[in-house]
Amino acid sequence: MVTIRDVAKAAGVSPSTVSRCFTQPEIVEAATRERVLRIATHLDYRPNRAARGLITGRTGNLGLLLPDLANPFFPSIVKGIQHQAHLSEYQVFVVDTNEDPTVELGLVRSLAKQVDGMILCSPRMRPAELAEAATISPSVLVHRRAGSLPSVTIDNGDAMDQAVDHLAALGHQHIGFVSGPRRSWSGRQRLTGIHKAVAAHGISLDEIGHFAPTFDGGVAAAEGVLLSGVSAVVTYNDLIGLGLLSALRDRGVDVPGDISIVGVDDIPMSAMVQPALTTLSVPKEPSGRLAVDLMLRVLDRPSSRVPPAESLTCQLIVRQTTAPPNPRAAKRTPA
Repeated sequence: MVTIRDVAKAAGVSPSTVSRCFTQPEIVEAATRERVLRIATHLDYRPNRAARGLITGRTGNLGLLLPDLANPFFPSIVKGIQHQAHLSEYQVFVVDTNEDPTVELGLVRSLAKQVDGMILCSPRMRPAELAEAATISPSVLVHRRAGSLPSVTIDNGDAMDQAVDHLAALGHQHIGFVSGPRRSWSGRQRLTGIHKAVAAHGISLDEIGHFAPTFDGGVAAAEGVLLSGVSAVVTYNDLIGLGLLSALRDRGVDVPGDISIVGVDDIPMSAMVQPALTTLSVPKEPSGRLAVDLMLRVLDRPSSRVPPAESLTCQLIVRQTTAPPNPRAAKRTPA
């Protein structure tokens, strides 16, 4: 194994200079630093993580808190986070809250000593709890905004504009929004966005309950959707949309002949079902990569202000669950 002394000897510098090239590169003369790093690369030298941690006070680990790893929306975000972290020689510790907001702050506390910072993905914590979490460990939010904490979100208002523009162009005049968890920040943003979008088109909107962001949640939403009499719905996420699609078909309701459905997320199975789900594609891996970039900026320059929010744009993917309303469709009631 190549040691720091081997690199120092080949570069004609002291081992301490080699160490500073990796831990405090800004204090090493540029020419010396470039020569040392070039030789280290040539010799395939790998700094000892534990030793480097003693010098820098860093663990080389990031924590990632997720509400539900079984939800197929999140693995792509995890993939983006892990890829970007690996490029910066960080490891990622993943914890799953199982959609229980009461355990989130405790998990941040338990991980704080093992990580340099926490990426909180779709956290359900209240703003005061998020502020407390940030005092425990440097934090970056994904799909959530809170105060001045650095965050990566999508433009939910634009996403709802795209969905409503599409349904209005098809001729729908009465649509519904099937909400997710009550404490979901994204859900509230989408509800606000769809209210503005339908007002701009002169379309009526029904808010249809709050449901678990799961396939079973979509199944449970079917009764309310049928009672509302809407000709189209936008669902909080694709899993609810897919559960709703299945439940409506079981009741003999034609999709999109009787009811059109638009989801949000563009998870893989949305394109695999029949009819394939029209949805808003969320840039999942890019949001994960961007979250790590923000975290590294926070860690490298803790005294400087990091931009509080980065926003990404969704894209409407039109598939087979949306069509013009059928004026001859019989008004259906729950079975």
